[in-house]
Amino acid sequence: MSATTSPAGRRATGAVLGIFALNGFLFASWVSRLPAVRDALGLSPGEMGVLLLVGSVGSLLALPAGGAVAQRVGAALTVRGGVVVAVAGFAVVAAGLLSGVVPLLAVGLLVAQMGIAAWDVAMNLEGGLVEHEIEREIMPRFHAGFSLGTVAGAVLGAGAALLGVPVVVHLATVAVAVVVGGLVATRGFLPFTPAPLETGRRRRLAAALGGWREPRTLLVGVMVLAFALTEGAANDWLALGVVDGFGTSDAVGALGFGVFVTAMTVMRLAGERLLARFGRVAVLRGTTVLALAGLLLFALSPVLWLALLGGALWGLGAALGFPAGMSAAGDEPLRAATRVSVVASIGYTAFLCGPPLLGLLAEHVGYRRAMLAIAVPLAVAFLVARAARPLPQTPRPLDAPAPGHV
Repeated sequence: MSATTSPAGRRATGAVLGIFALNGFLFASWVSRLPAVRDALGLSPGEMGVLLLVGSVGSLLALPAGGAVAQRVGAALTVRGGVVVAVAGFAVVAAGLLSGVVPLLAVGLLVAQMGIAAWDVAMNLEGGLVEHEIEREIMPRFHAGFSLGTVAGAVLGAGAALLGVPVVVHLATVAVAVVVGGLVATRGFLPFTPAPLETGRRRRLAAALGGWREPRTLLVGVMVLAFALTEGAANDWLALGVVDGFGTSDAVGALGFGVFVTAMTVMRLAGERLLARFGRVAVLRGTTVLALAGLLLFALSPVLWLALLGGALWGLGAALGFPAGMSAAGDEPLRAATRVSVVASIGYTAFLCGPPLLGLLAEHVGYRRAMLAIAVPLAVAFLVARAARPLPQTPRPLDAPAPGHV
C-alpha cells in the first residue's frame, strides 16, 4: 500500500479483503462437506449435479439485480443483506439434512446462493471502487482473500470430516462467525455516494441493459465464464473425484480440495506483481495453459500424488481469470455497476450449466475423466483474453506497463 493512500482507502482495502475472505470461508465450508452430504442422502453423481444446479439457479436469479441494488443503496448494505440471506438459506439446508428431505435442502441451497450472489457482485463492485480510490489494480489481492477464506474453510471441513463432526453442527458454527464478521467488516467500506439515475423508466431500463450491448463487456464475460467453469468444476467435483477415483476417505478428498485452493491463493497473492510485469492479457493466456496442464494431470494420473499435483497446477491456472475480469469490467467507475453485473451474470452461468453436465458425464466416465470437458472453455478463454486489456486512463498496478503492453 502506498504511503500516499488515504486513511479511507487503507481502511476500505482491509474491509473488502475481509469480506472476500468471509465469502470464501462460507463457500468452502459447504463444498468441503459435499461428500458427507452425498453419503447422508444417498445421492448419485447425476442427482448431486441437479442439486448443485438448483443452487446455481439461485445465483442467476440474484446476479442481474445485484449491481442495481448496490448502485441504489451502496455495497455495504447489499453485502449485509446478502450475508443474512445466505445464512438463512443454509439454516434451511441444515433442516433438510436433519430431516433427510432433499427438496427442502434444495430450497435452502437456492436461497443461500441468492444471498451469496448479491454479496459477490457488491464486494467486487466495492473492490473496483477501492482500486480507483487508491489508484492501483489490486483485485487479485481481494480474490486472494477469498482464496485464503477457502483454505481456512477447507481445512476446517477436513478437520470436521476427520473428527466426525455432523455437517449441521459445522454449518451452524460457520454461520455465526460469518454474520458477525460480515456486519463488522462492512463498516470500513468507502462512503456511499449514489450515482445519478436516468430520468424516465425507459431511459433507466436502457442504462441498466446497456452493458449487454457492449462487445467488450460480453467478451470479458465469456472469458470469466470459462475461468468460472474451470474453478467451479474443482469446487464442485474435485473432492469427490479424489474420494471415488482413488478409493480414499472424505478427509483426503477435503485435503485434495485444500491443495487446489491453496494453489489459487498463492497465485492470487502473486497476481498484482504478475499483472504489473506482464499485463492482463499475457497473464490470462499463461494461466489458461497452466490450468489445462493441471486438468490433464488430475484427470489422467494413475496415482494420487500426481493427481494432487495436477490439482495444484489447476488451482494456479484458475486463479486470476475472475479477478482480472472484474477489474476489466470496472475500468470505468461510472459504468462499473452495470458492467460488473453483466460480467458476473455471464460468469455465473458456469454454475448453472457446469454441475449437471459434469454430473451426467461423471455417471458414464467417472468424476476425474469428466473434468476433461473443461479443456474446451479454456481454449475459448485463451482466444478472447485480449478483450480484458485495460481501457485508457484507468488505474493500473504499481509499475504497470504502459497501455497496450500485453
